[in-house]
Amino acid sequence: MINIVNRTKYSDFKDYYPLIEEYYRKTLKTLKMEDNYAVSLIICGPVTIRRINREYRGIDKVTDVISFALLDNEETVEYEDVIELGDIFINRDRAISQAHDYEHSIKREFVFLFVHGLLHLLGYDHMNPEDEKRMFALQRKIVGDLE
Repeated sequence: MINIVNRTKYSDFKDYYPLIEEYYRKTLKTLKMEDNYAVSLIICGPVTIRRINREYRGIDKVTDVISFALLDNEETVEYEDVIELGDIFINRDRAISQAHDYEHSIKREFVFLFVHGLLHLLGYDHMNPEDEKRMFALQRKIVGDLE
C-alpha cells in the first residue's frame, strides 16, 4: 500500500502515481517479498528537502530523494497485518532537472528515485562499493528500460 502526498503546488506527477504502484509491487516481487507493507511517498520541493537533509542528516544541501526507514528500529510498526516501511521524500524539481541531465523522461527519473528510496527502506544501501554495486544492479533490474 502506498500513500502519496504532494506538498508542491504542481500536479504534473499525478499521472505517474499508477506507475509508482506498479513499481512498488515489482520491487517486492523481484525481492520475493509479500505485499503486506505500507509506504508513504511525499513529493516536495527543494526548500523542504534541504531542510530535512540538514535537520536529519546534518547535510545542508538540496538532494533528490531521502528515505526514513521505520524498520531500522528493532520494533516494527504494524497495523492490521500491514508493516509500515517508512517515508520517501522526492524533490520534484531535482527529479525534473536530473531527467534532463541524464536525457531520459521525467517519468523514468521519478520511478527510479522512488525505487531507490524504497530499496533504502528495505535495508539496501550504497555506502561501500560492494553494496553500491548490488543496490544499483537491483535498481536497473527493477526499473529496466522504462522510458
